[in-house]
Amino acid sequence: MKKNNRQSAFLLFLSILLLSIPIAQADTTDISYKFKPTRLIVPATLITAGVVGTAIDGWGDYHLYTRKDSIRHIQLDNYLEWGMMGWVFVCDLMGKEKHTFVDQFFLVALAEGLNAGMVHGLKKGINQTRPDGAPYSFPSGHTANAFLGAHIAFKEFKDSNPVLACSGYAIAAFVAGTRVYKNRHWIADVVAGAGFGILSVELSYLIYFPIRNAITHSINTKTTDRLVVAPVVNQGGGGLYLSFRF
Repeated sequence: MKKNNRQSAFLLFLSILLLSIPIAQADTTDISYKFKPTRLIVPATLITAGVVGTAIDGWGDYHLYTRKDSIRHIQLDNYLEWGMMGWVFVCDLMGKEKHTFVDQFFLVALAEGLNAGMVHGLKKGINQTRPDGAPYSFPSGHTANAFLGAHIAFKEFKDSNPVLACSGYAIAAFVAGTRVYKNRHWIADVVAGAGFGILSVELSYLIYFPIRNAITHSINTKTTDRLVVAPVVNQGGGGLYLSFRF
């Protein structure tokens, strides 16, 4: 229930933020995005490894740390799960991003929608037991969200600042390790979670830009038909005539 409440609050925050974005910041020029199938190799490999890992006797019990009945409860992973959604915007302050803030916002929102659908659909469908006995273990939602944020930052900064682009992966790996340490997930869960996070980003870029370009093209066409701008010169001076037909 708490998990669903956090997701609802986050989606509400996205909606409010969307309504507050000034239209003037929007870029109405077309943006070409060439999709390469090879970009699916990494997420497909991670997801496959996670799926296979859940079926192999022994790997489901494999862990990086010795399991203990009592462990130190770290809450940082719960904050970083959603904090990583804004990692690309933090990187914007330190480097040269590839796309505008508005485009990045929609990419993050779309990726999270795809990610939530895939991850939580599988959680309920598979209903694997967690190491601590709780339900819905596979795949790791915390890890998926963390790698989602890290991968968007990677795609936005890989050409201008490779070090900054890869920085988010270290944080995402920390989240994945923490989930294992806290007995909340098996190794296979976090491996697959990373794959789904990366996959959701690749799909969001593939889906978003054709839709964006179609919308901006429609806006530009209609604006051209309705907007009239002309210089005005008379004895008293000059000016600009502006007319917009609604």
